[in-house]
Amino acid sequence: MSEQDQIVTWFRGDEPHRRLLSDDDAPAGEERFPADLTGGLVNLGFFTAALRRSAWVWCLTAVAGLLIGSALFVKYPPAYHATATVLLVDNTNQNPAVVVLTDQSLAQSETVASRVVRALNVPESVTTFQTNYTVTVVTDNILTLNVGAKSSAAAVQRAAALATTFLQYRAQYERTQQQQQFAQLDQQYNAAQQRLGTLQAQTSRIPSASATPAEKANYASLQTQMAQQEQILQYVTATKLATQTQTNAMVAGSYVLDPSTAVKRSTKKETALYVGGGLFVGLVAGMAFVILAALLSRRLRRRDDVAIAAGAPVLLSVGSMRRRRWPPTLPRQAAKQTLDMKRVVKHLRGAVPGGTQGMASLAVVAVDDAKVVARIVRSLAASCAAEGMRVVVADLSGGAHLARLLGTSDPGMHKVSQDGAPFLLVLPEPEEVAPVGPLQTGASPAVPTQAQAALTVACSSASLLLTLAVLDPAFDGGYLRTWSTNAVAVVTAGDSSAEKISSIGEMTRLAGTSLDSVILLGADKSDESRGVIELAQQSALASRASAGRRSRQETRPETV
Repeated sequence: MSEQDQIVTWFRGDEPHRRLLSDDDAPAGEERFPADLTGGLVNLGFFTAALRRSAWVWCLTAVAGLLIGSALFVKYPPAYHATATVLLVDNTNQNPAVVVLTDQSLAQSETVASRVVRALNVPESVTTFQTNYTVTVVTDNILTLNVGAKSSAAAVQRAAALATTFLQYRAQYERTQQQQQFAQLDQQYNAAQQRLGTLQAQTSRIPSASATPAEKANYASLQTQMAQQEQILQYVTATKLATQTQTNAMVAGSYVLDPSTAVKRSTKKETALYVGGGLFVGLVAGMAFVILAALLSRRLRRRDDVAIAAGAPVLLSVGSMRRRRWPPTLPRQAAKQTLDMKRVVKHLRGAVPGGTQGMASLAVVAVDDAKVVARIVRSLAASCAAEGMRVVVADLSGGAHLARLLGTSDPGMHKVSQDGAPFLLVLPEPEEVAPVGPLQTGASPAVPTQAQAALTVACSSASLLLTLAVLDPAFDGGYLRTWSTNAVAVVTAGDSSAEKISSIGEMTRLAGTSLDSVILLGADKSDESRGVIELAQQSALASRASAGRRSRQETRPETV
């Protein structure tokens, strides 16, 4: 078995279920997508971790809500209120529960509001004024008027004017109702009086001394009709008198029971309501956004999920290594990042193949954040060079991230140093999509067979070749085998999808480079998964890698 075919076996131990089928267990013809391999459960810990990661988001929305609430309090402050209570006398012949609703409608009518607006010269429309007061039914004959205004004095004035205007309008309304009823009664009275005159004329033409039996019968009928008309006249007269008495009683008996009084208010409570309400709404909106984004995200964070997608164990997970400008990185966080950097460098130092003659090689594959990985490779190169090793570092990131950290951006080979430790930097030409390295064994047929002579000479005396690589699934990664026999992938939690991580892992193995492990940056503190893969998957990955290399060798064109 060749060196590149050696794969370490890792066991996950007992687990309730397996989230990845081996090639032998997978149904024939069934395609498995990396996105379907994630097994993180959505529980309270999931939500807590999501909120902790994006605390700046909901803190920012909470502050925005607080500022908006404060601005609303200044721009649209809560109104001052005053109340007035009126006592009403209603018609005793009608249902009180129905009549009081009519009185409430009168108090809320546009006519009453417009009269108050005109009387007080209120600087707002009638519709706006209507929305600034309410009428509440207390009992069947008591209404409470609550009026809001920008000042306490204005509220008291408006409440008093509203109560007075309402009583005046109600009195006018009742008198109008009385007049309409009187008009109907007058019609009945006039008709009955006219009919009575006609009957009296007919009666006067009948002789009282020598009347015939027919005339006597007609006379009796006329007398009966006259009595009916007189009853109508009496009814109309009595009804008008009773109605007038009732109306006078309703008008005279209705009055302001409790004069307009300002409602006590607490400025502190109102301020807290606006400011606290804005803070709460902003906080809830921010948290809801963060949780929804976490639920919809296809990016991996758990060690187990990353290991399954990459096909290699996650042997080291540390906190975030990114340096922030805003919010700025605190000294405590910077110290933690320095410690994590030492841990990562130590792990990579141990991943360098040992016990081999000649030059050892290791590729550090940046799956997402090449800038952070460039800092890691720089520290690793300085550490190895400080130990007396002759180190050659190749920047294959495509953006010269490592070269810029070392103070150069020109393609070629440059002698550089870090912390007093010298080493050689190799930066290919920007147009080189597949730069050729000094290792030729097992390279892809698409990769040229000869590296630059200067690079070959420089590496012939080197003891370690470090490579910063960024693989793009859109291009062939076979050139990686010409730079290193072993690789370690660096993944940032929450930055890459399962498809991308899986593609990078497959490209590394198909190139003939052994993907030994994965380093996870920015790991969640709540993640309790182990980050290792099962024996069946290791065997399947080894089989696919070997098949891919055989296919490359079989399709390699013969050299003429």
